[in-house]
Amino acid sequence: MNPRPTPKIAIVCDFLTVMGGAENVVLALHEAFPAAPVYTALYNTDKMPQFHAVDVRTSGLQKIPRKLRSYYKLFPTLASKAMAKLDLSEFDIIITSSYLHANHITKSRPDQLIISYCHTPARYYWSHYDLYRQDPGYGKLNALIRPLMPIMIPKQRRLDYEAAQKVDLFIANSTETQARIQKYYDKPSVVLHPPVDIKRFSPARTRSDHYVTLGRQLPNKRFDLAIEACSMLGVPLKVFGNGPLHDKLVAKAGPTIEFYTDRFGDASDSEVEKALNTAKGFVFPSDEDFGIVAVEALAAGAPVIGYSAAGTRDIVQDGVSGVMFDTQTTEEVARAIQKADKMTFLPGTLARKAKRFERQMFIDKIKRIVAQEHDKRLSQ
Repeated sequence: MNPRPTPKIAIVCDFLTVMGGAENVVLALHEAFPAAPVYTALYNTDKMPQFHAVDVRTSGLQKIPRKLRSYYKLFPTLASKAMAKLDLSEFDIIITSSYLHANHITKSRPDQLIISYCHTPARYYWSHYDLYRQDPGYGKLNALIRPLMPIMIPKQRRLDYEAAQKVDLFIANSTETQARIQKYYDKPSVVLHPPVDIKRFSPARTRSDHYVTLGRQLPNKRFDLAIEACSMLGVPLKVFGNGPLHDKLVAKAGPTIEFYTDRFGDASDSEVEKALNTAKGFVFPSDEDFGIVAVEALAAGAPVIGYSAAGTRDIVQDGVSGVMFDTQTTEEVARAIQKADKMTFLPGTLARKAKRFERQMFIDKIKRIVAQEHDKRLSQ
């Protein structure tokens, strides 16, 4: 009997413009399937050195003038159309890493298999629409964007829903995302937590007195709560990251708050590791779809003071690997920090709890899921 031919695989993602959790997933997918090219709407080679050795193929949006590319999120319809025009006819399996429009690709033939690793159904359209309507996160352009949202979003929701119906298998990055996929797309899914490079951390037995918070400074991240709570308590807080709300956050900060914003300098990976490895705790007030940074904090031996919602509930056990709070208020965050301060957390124990999210486990599981789904398709 002739062996089955090896399927040709492509990986498709929304953007490759800023390095983050979704982009790390794409790298892990490429590690699992090294022969697979990576397709994306836009690719910024200057900011993504991790992808220099990867076969990255871009959509027609890459042809727009470089100065306009930083405003790519202002053109959601163009991005969706650009993804739909990608020629993926040579591939048997298409794996998408999606939080926005990667699923808008077009099937070339009925036997093609689309497997979507979903970080979340687009937050702008679905779960967090009201929050983004209040503050779209475009700074001075907010006044222009806000009145356009009720006009544009209904169409984008319809297109997004239609794209989701073409997906053969959804893989959710958390139980929260799994619930959203069912709610907004009417589709079942399996849960596979994203990969985390936990080996880069070396938790110190003796901890410093500082706390850490980390991420892109957007409205839904609620860094204001961490900054206000630590300012009120007089607790040292190191804030890593930048974003549209940075100036507002600096204005809120008391004397115990320090900001680190240079991705390749004072906020580099090595500086983040150094801060987390000795941190007294990690303040995480966001309702993330998953929350890779919370896993990284545990790997570094820092308990998580986190909002008891969404993906954080998959990571943190209240009273065991951190302290959870139920409402997003400054007072609740402050109380959780004070509660954590009275508890004993062993850095080695916290680091062991992070091992279930190790990168190699993700790679092994995604290869198994893809193979099983492909075999199922061939047997039909």
